[in-house]
Order: sequence, then structure tokens, then C-alpha cells
Amino acid sequence: MSFYRTMYYGDVKVGAGGRITIPQEMRDDLGLEEGDAMRVRVEESSSGTRQLVLWKAEAEAPSHDE
Repeated sequence: MSFYRTMYYGDVKVGAGGRITIPQEMRDDLGLEEGDAMRVRVEESSSGTRQLVLWKAEAEAPSHDE
């Protein structure tokens, strides 16, 4: 099991179509650029509290089927 330390903490607003904007400082630190894929997970504690966790997805290896 991995444990992570909190490096950033901030609030974002949900906009049209459920879109959120990741603050520039966080995008820079993660190396996120327009078009990058993000992986998303919803976690639930034993008390029923839920949180959304997201991270930069690994680039998929090119298919060798072609």
C-alpha cells in the first residue's frame, strides 16, 4: 500500500458540463498539458465520506497490431 504526503491543497469550482480547472501551479508541477489524459478514482472511507482522486495517466504504448 502506498502512502502519499499532501503537497498542494486548494479549492476548485465545478463549471459547465462538470468541468474543473486545475490550478496552474499544480499543472506545472505535474507536467500537465492540454490533451493529457487523467485517471480518476472515487474513494470512500468507513464513515461514508467520499473523495475524488486524480492523477496523470501513463502514456499508452503504441499498438503493434497494425
